[in-house]
Amino acid sequence: MVHQAQGQMVQEVAAGSLPAPPSRYVLREEDRPTAGAAAAPELLSFPTVDVQRLADPGDVEETAKLRSALESWGLFAVTGHGMPESLLDGIRSAGLEFFHLPSSEKLKHANRTDAGEFQPEGYGIDRVDTDEQVLDWCDRLYLTVQPEEARRPHFWPTTPPSLPKLLHDYTLGSEKVAKLVLAAMARALGFADGFFLGLVGEKGGTDARFTYYPPCPRPDLVYGLKPHTDNSVVTVLLLDPGVGGLQVLKDGRWVDVPVLGRGELLVVVGEEMEIMSNAVFRAPTHRVVTGERERMTLVLFYQPEPEKVLVPAEEFVGEDRPALYKKLGAKAFADGFWDAFALGERTIDFLKVKVEQQEQQAA
Repeated sequence: MVHQAQGQMVQEVAAGSLPAPPSRYVLREEDRPTAGAAAAPELLSFPTVDVQRLADPGDVEETAKLRSALESWGLFAVTGHGMPESLLDGIRSAGLEFFHLPSSEKLKHANRTDAGEFQPEGYGIDRVDTDEQVLDWCDRLYLTVQPEEARRPHFWPTTPPSLPKLLHDYTLGSEKVAKLVLAAMARALGFADGFFLGLVGEKGGTDARFTYYPPCPRPDLVYGLKPHTDNSVVTVLLLDPGVGGLQVLKDGRWVDVPVLGRGELLVVVGEEMEIMSNAVFRAPTHRVVTGERERMTLVLFYQPEPEKVLVPAEEFVGEDRPALYKKLGAKAFADGFWDAFALGERTIDFLKVKVEQQEQQAA
């Protein structure tokens, strides 16, 4: 049964000039962004990696910097990716222009079937299952971008007309970044460049998510996007160059990810990498808080080939470090993400992929 809230766009709610968000978006007091330890910017210590230098196998300094960023944060800013700022500015502008279109135009690409049921791809909000589910303060456009033959053109907006070509070019550029990072991650652990790339496969899938966060009258009451980890091997983010909001859970407290420069990207470790590396690299929990200004981001999730099996690579398993995760098909893991996300759980936990402590002891 389709939940009645599935068709309510946050942008329309925000346009109503309400003094506070409707109750469907309001968090319990203990869950609100202001609860617990205060978020704090750590601009001086936030890691930045030059992927152009990572492409040089002899640059051990930059590779060491990458490993440090992965082990301490699980995410890092990226420079030297080679994509011109005109492309980054162009795809940002096109995405924002799409969300500023009339609802009738955007709903041509709705993420609901003719019967009104939710489907991952398309324009709308994330899946709503129950009356008790607290909704996020964002709308999104979710598209499969790789492999190209998997693209579903009816979901791809043709207004603005520049968007499809810009997204295609940006996808190719981001794919190069992801592959360079995966090669360097392997090198940082003493493996050949192709180690993780081989586990992912040549025909791995990539999904793009444009997310629009409308201005919020009471940012202290809502999440722009609830705490989560990513359904990916790695994720490449193009953040808003003028408005912050992304926070990461680091050492038990929420820390602001700084507003990056116009030409910078952000790379985040996903849950599939956590499994394959047997938790040598962990997927960081992150969330988005809202503000009084609109914000738009573009995120690309790089996933293994659907036929691949997710399991800790044997190189990371031994007597002193047993396998921490069970074997699971990549497609089953990806499909389980939507159930987990609706409940605010990690997919690893929802699908019970973790090996229970007693099983490890028995082994």
